[in-house]
Amino acid sequence: MSAEVVVVGSLNMDFVVQVGRLPRPGETVLGSGFCTLPGGKGANQACAAGKLGGRARMIGRVGDDVFGAQLRDSLRAAGVDTEGVLATEATPTGVALIFVEAGGQNEIVVASGANALLTPEDVRVALEGASSGQLLLQLESPLETVEEAAARGRARGLRVVLDPAPARPLPDTLLGNVDCLTPNESEALLLLGRTEGAVALADAPGIARALLRRGPRTVVLKLGEKGAFLDDGQEARHFPAPKVEAVDATAAGDTFNGALAVALAEGRDMPGAIAFANAAAALSVTRLGAQASIPTREQAESALAR
Repeated sequence: MSAEVVVVGSLNMDFVVQVGRLPRPGETVLGSGFCTLPGGKGANQACAAGKLGGRARMIGRVGDDVFGAQLRDSLRAAGVDTEGVLATEATPTGVALIFVEAGGQNEIVVASGANALLTPEDVRVALEGASSGQLLLQLESPLETVEEAAARGRARGLRVVLDPAPARPLPDTLLGNVDCLTPNESEALLLLGRTEGAVALADAPGIARALLRRGPRTVVLKLGEKGAFLDDGQEARHFPAPKVEAVDATAAGDTFNGALAVALAEGRDMPGAIAFANAAAALSVTRLGAQASIPTREQAESALAR
C-alpha cells in the first residue's frame, strides 16, 4: 500500500462564471454561463490525490452549512478521508468567485470564511498519528497554521510539499521546513522579491536555483503550458507539458500537486512523479471547473503513456 497523502488547507465553494473576456477595473461584462462547483486549493489537491489513486486525508474547516456538507461529500466521493474536516458554527464556508474567459485564463477572488479559523492546534491534533507519507500545504489558511503544519510534518518524517499560493512573501523559517516547493511563475518571482511578468524557459534554471538558496530541498517550478522545471541541488531538468486545448486552468496547479504527491507516495522518483503530474494537469485544463476537471487514475496513466 502507498504512503498516506495528508492535505492541510482550504475548502471553498466555487461560483464560476464564463465570460468572453475578463473585465477591466470598473467594467461590467456579460457572462455566458454560471455554476457552483466544489473547490479550494486544499480540497482540490486532496480530491486530486484521491481520484488519482492515492490514500488521501483532508484537514481543514468548513461552516456548519449546506456548502460545507457538499464539500465534504465531494471529497468522500473521491475516496478522501474527511474526519479532519471540522464544521465551524456561526462562520460560513469559504467561497471563491471565479471568472473564466475563452482560452482558460481566469480571475479569482476568495472569501475565506471558516478557512481563516483553522488553527495550529487543529493541525497538531490531526497530525498526531502521522509518521510517514506526503504533506501538502498551500497558503489559503492562516500563515501560522501553515508554519505549524510544516514544522510538525517535518518533525514526524513526512515529506513537506508547499504550493506557495496565493502568492505572498514567506519567511525563511517556513521555507527551511519544506522538502519540495512548487511555485508557478508569479509566485516564484514574488518569493524572490521580483515583479517581472512571464518567465521564459531560459530563466527557469536561475529562478529555481535562487529559490533553493532560500531553504527548500527541492524546487519544482510550474511553467503552465511550458511544463515544469526541477532543481534539487543535484539535477536541474525541464519537463515539457503535453499539448492540449485549454478550456479552464482553474485547478491545473492543484491537480499537479495532488498527482505529484500520489506518485511520490507510491515510490516513484521525482522525475517520474513530475511526468505523471504534468500529464494529469494537462488533462485538467481541458475541462471546466476545479474538482470536476481532475482526471481519474486511468485517464492520467493513459495520457502519460501517450
